[in-house]
Amino acid sequence: MRRLFIMDQKDYDNNWKRYKRPSVRGIIIKNNKVAMVYSRKFDYYKFPGGGIENNEDHITTLKRELSEETGLSVSGTSVTEYGSVLRIQKSRFEENVIFEQENFYYLCDVLSDTYQQTLDEYEADEGFVLEYVSPEYAISVNRTHDHFDYDEYLIERESKVLESLVKDGLL
Repeated sequence: MRRLFIMDQKDYDNNWKRYKRPSVRGIIIKNNKVAMVYSRKFDYYKFPGGGIENNEDHITTLKRELSEETGLSVSGTSVTEYGSVLRIQKSRFEENVIFEQENFYYLCDVLSDTYQQTLDEYEADEGFVLEYVSPEYAISVNRTHDHFDYDEYLIERESKVLESLVKDGLL
């Protein structure tokens, strides 16, 4: 998969232990709008998706995560690679640990527009809701609103991927 960009904060010591957390993210485009998960609590947009668990393959993770966060069912035959983003920084949760996350983005279609989310505790606490929005609107919210010290690098990553989709003529 092609690498879209690297976000390396260089705020760590290379001798620290590395914690790797690969993830997959779904890009669902409909009528020039993109399906995004909106956090009511922290006022930002992100692509639906999450971490790979128990050696799952990417497509299995993508289907599970999109079902949980959005309630949408991904058509497995529609999934195509878009690109990846590597994020490296000191851990926000552990001392002397490097957090390394490769985010794999996939274009995909869904089987229907009806949905029922199955959010975990932190997702429910953030008030995750599915919204189809223009890339310009999501980028504007992500870059100009107050996110109450939430993970600014995650928010900027999603904005940069949206810009890439626009540049590539997909939105």
